[in-house]
Amino acid sequence: MIMKPADFIQDLQYFGEFGGINPSISDSSTYTFLSAKTMFDTFEGNADGCYLYSRHSSPSNLYLGEALAAMEGTETSNVSASGMGAITAVLMQLCAAGDHIVSSRTIYGGTYAFLKNFTPKLNIKTSFVDITSLKSVEAAITSQTKVLYCESVSNPLLEVADIEALSVIAKKHNLQLVVDNTFSPLSISPKQLGADIIIHSLTKFINGASDTIGGVVCGTQELVDNLRNVNDGAAMLFGATMDSLRAASILKNLRTLHIRMKQHSANAMYLAKQFESLGVKTVYPGLDTHPSHNVFKRQMNTEFGYGGMLTIDVGTLEKANALMELMQGKNLGYLAVSLGFYKTLFSAPGSSTSSEIPEDEQKEMGLSPGLIRFSVGLDNDIKRTFKSMSACMKSVGVL
Repeated sequence: MIMKPADFIQDLQYFGEFGGINPSISDSSTYTFLSAKTMFDTFEGNADGCYLYSRHSSPSNLYLGEALAAMEGTETSNVSASGMGAITAVLMQLCAAGDHIVSSRTIYGGTYAFLKNFTPKLNIKTSFVDITSLKSVEAAITSQTKVLYCESVSNPLLEVADIEALSVIAKKHNLQLVVDNTFSPLSISPKQLGADIIIHSLTKFINGASDTIGGVVCGTQELVDNLRNVNDGAAMLFGATMDSLRAASILKNLRTLHIRMKQHSANAMYLAKQFESLGVKTVYPGLDTHPSHNVFKRQMNTEFGYGGMLTIDVGTLEKANALMELMQGKNLGYLAVSLGFYKTLFSAPGSSTSSEIPEDEQKEMGLSPGLIRFSVGLDNDIKRTFKSMSACMKSVGVL
């Protein structure tokens, strides 16, 4: 019998110290030792199962980390206080002064700003390419390149990375393929497709409640040991440590991810088809008209669908703002950044989550001021929701 990503999440269970069906929360910043020798060994990373200080790790963080590693099929993982905490730590661990990164041109604005504006201060350069053009990707690689970075489904243009093909390129040039899988948990399993390292912003679909932020790096034991090294580990020294209470909360929400992703995907597919039928410029990986529809279809875990993210382009920022304000007023969703909430969230990324990208580069990559990004919610009656949304579109002149 073939195991599925959700099965690994469900089957991995830790009980509380008093028999609780949820693991006990380690509400401590520091831990006691029976001997000074054990404390020394723990500092050196040679005392398995012992805890020293919660910036290093904690039982609650390890419970969550092991569940996420099981989901992604990696040896282990390291959770952090935010998605950016995960992204910055792993890239800084893999790269040093003089190194080079090849990255997708359409990525989360914070990641773009880090690679474009911050890492050059450390003499680490990045080439931004069209990740769907394998020729462009390979042409950008130099003798200094260490990392090939992309998002499974890009933010916000929903470009789909051919992870299998990118893995072949990465292995050919001895690069680490790092994939941010935030937009497509369960739907895509990057490790099975050849990725070396998988990142998530736990803030989004995995937690699903918009009540906390968090991140994770899933990879080999060697990578995570290096990230946690007290002398030169980026995760350890940057200090973006997840709080144990938050880790316990996310772990509980993770148990229902498979149910939520199916509903997010089903609702998004319905809206995408309906928007497109009205003549609205719609981008969704599940549509046959998406340029990389077949790539996603080949890579996907079918039962979880094409994800909960779609975009429409209404032409101008003025129309986009008017439509979003009206939809919020009708309680069809919230004008807010982020994604993965039970309620639909929408924003104009060109002036919000991707505003770090200069306007000329936005235009070059096809990011229109009138583009609206939808994180489609868990609506029980998506047909009724669509009917109200289409009425809003007519009211503001989109239809």
